[in-house]
Amino acid sequence: MCGIVGAVATGPVNQLIYDSLLLLQHRGQDASGISTSHDQFFSMYKAHGLVRDVFRTRNMRSLPGNSGLGQVRYPTAGSSDSVDEAQPFYVNAPFGIMFVHNGNLTNWRQLREELFSIDRRHINTNSDSEVLLNVFAHELQQAAQGRSLDDDAVYRAVAAVHARCRGAYAVIAQIAGFGMVAFRDPHGIRPLCIGTHETERGTEWMMASESVALTGCGFSRLRDVEPGEAIIIDLDRNMRSRQCAENPVLTPCVFEYVYFARPDSLMDGVSIYDARLQMGEYLGDNVARSLRLGEIDVVMPIPDSARPSAMQLASRLDLNYREGFIKNRYIGRTFIMPGQAVRKKSVRQKLSAIDMEFRGKNVLLVDDSIVRGTTSRQIVEMARSAGANKVFFASAAPAVRYPNVYGIDMPTQSELIAHGRDVEQVAHEIGADGLVYQNLNDLEQSIRDLNPAMSQFESSCFSGCYVTGDIDEGYLQALQLSRGQRTPAGAMSPTHED
Repeated sequence: MCGIVGAVATGPVNQLIYDSLLLLQHRGQDASGISTSHDQFFSMYKAHGLVRDVFRTRNMRSLPGNSGLGQVRYPTAGSSDSVDEAQPFYVNAPFGIMFVHNGNLTNWRQLREELFSIDRRHINTNSDSEVLLNVFAHELQQAAQGRSLDDDAVYRAVAAVHARCRGAYAVIAQIAGFGMVAFRDPHGIRPLCIGTHETERGTEWMMASESVALTGCGFSRLRDVEPGEAIIIDLDRNMRSRQCAENPVLTPCVFEYVYFARPDSLMDGVSIYDARLQMGEYLGDNVARSLRLGEIDVVMPIPDSARPSAMQLASRLDLNYREGFIKNRYIGRTFIMPGQAVRKKSVRQKLSAIDMEFRGKNVLLVDDSIVRGTTSRQIVEMARSAGANKVFFASAAPAVRYPNVYGIDMPTQSELIAHGRDVEQVAHEIGADGLVYQNLNDLEQSIRDLNPAMSQFESSCFSGCYVTGDIDEGYLQALQLSRGQRTPAGAMSPTHED
């Protein structure tokens, strides 16, 4: 999972991109990068670490220009420790392209072979993003046919990318001497939105993974980029767009709404905060059917993303709501931390229990999801150590039983606590006196309630149904084998631990 941004302004853009990346930092903490364009020259700086740690004054001064790109990254399967795999990426042929990508290609290995053997393009890393960039560059070359680049050629190139690439991709690219291009895969699995800012010198544009990056920088959200759509912002800051996919269908990743996106973002017409409130409504009904409400003294959230669901659940069931865990804001998200030992240590550093809120009470803990179960088990232990009499657990998401192959580097099936276990067995594994999962239909309906136009979702980690149609048991087995062979340094296999 990554956060990307592109901006075209009337003045220097480096600070604007920096500020927007700070607002997207929750989407990746492994590496940060910014590129800018000035007099048809590109400048770039990227490194491992948080935005605030990567960029110093000297780095910002080396990024002149009124348009540019940025990315915050956490690595997905197959990535390495090398800063070479941080973004933006660049190719100088045929036109000179800077490129940022959020998502994951499922056929990137096949594409890499085609690029080498047929298209005669060399790939320097194991990043699927570099593969996608080179596919785009090759198709631009084919579409332009030796002439100067125009809109039609760009749209034809994006259509060719849609025809060749499988998986999830939200892309922003900057083409030397032409302008900025953004496009989204035909399913719209990963989010991308566009906004404007009116100034005395004209309209400024920003595109980003989440609307909070726009509004937090003074831009007005215009709309989401449609699945399959390509948007062009030329050198004169004029915007044009065209649908480039044959049968686009909005199928957003449901996990964005459950966990990844900030609650103050608006995504595909849906308020993330309101969606999480709705999840609490439906989860409350399921809790009422599954547990004896008379045994529950208090509802407590696991901070932070589960808080809206927990509040709404408590309200719906007329139960007391209390904050029992305090979060240390200076510890990073363990979802993207390498190594089980690091995760285990980080949970106790990140959360501390308020003993008086637990002592002698039957507590219902609400979390957004359970993936490995490692954190859930430790949190249940912390609640008991603080004096809880009974500890029940509710997940605002259904049981995670399958890997996500579209940009969330979830564990393989054997590492998922719900794989091969029923609800009672998972409850026993995490040490809870009772466990309630959200129903998948209810989860999807909680989002659809806020945007009835949404007909389907990418919910593969819950259902095992992969919308791109190219994932089978053989693919998942190969994925598990490849992960088993990875070194610990590159094995960024996250569990949910917010």
